[in-house]
Amino acid sequence: MPYRRTEKVLERLAARREDILAAARAVAAVNGLAGVQIVPVAERAGIAAGTVYRYFPAKADLVAALVEQVTEQEIAAMAQAAAAAPGPLSALAAAVTTFAGRAMRQRRLVYAALAEPVEPDIEEMRLGCRRKVAEAIEIRITAAVAAERLPEQDTRIGSDAVLGSVMEGLIGPLAPDSADPAKQKDAVQALALFALRALGVVDARARGLVVQAPWPTGDDAAA
Repeated sequence: MPYRRTEKVLERLAARREDILAAARAVAAVNGLAGVQIVPVAERAGIAAGTVYRYFPAKADLVAALVEQVTEQEIAAMAQAAAAAPGPLSALAAAVTTFAGRAMRQRRLVYAALAEPVEPDIEEMRLGCRRKVAEAIEIRITAAVAAERLPEQDTRIGSDAVLGSVMEGLIGPLAPDSADPAKQKDAVQALALFALRALGVVDARARGLVVQAPWPTGDDAAA
């Protein structure tokens, strides 16, 4: 009779996989994707390297799973913030502020997941994840255009530009680095204001949207 894994066994396997990804996430948050190697991740998770290989046969598999997880979490956070907003422009402001605020608090991790140079076998997958983040922004721009809250425009270019401004302006190599929460918030709000203006929101309205946009809590950023 073939062996069938019980529900408890499947739950235990899923939990172990999540523990490994949590360890990889912690390593990447300090050392970037280059530091996500099987042995240090195993040590961080408190398990043998062979156990990691059972779940992720190669480093590329582990890195890909980590990048996908970070991407999904950031998109989910943007969607939640946008869904709570009262209108399409508020939803756009909330999505941009949430992504930018979380990125500032996880600067090394988000940069590693979406922009850090990686091996060719990972790059194509990572570009797909970055495209998904841009699409999450594009959805909100498109909704605002459809509601006539933004002028007609190429929403693909606009969303790519917003994502690029967050990456370069807040967490890339050229971005100012500050651990001061007040300075981080100022930087995020300045970026969100820049994005809204660039998309066609008049200055006074843009400033109001930025001030009213919810600020992600510490627990949100750690999710």
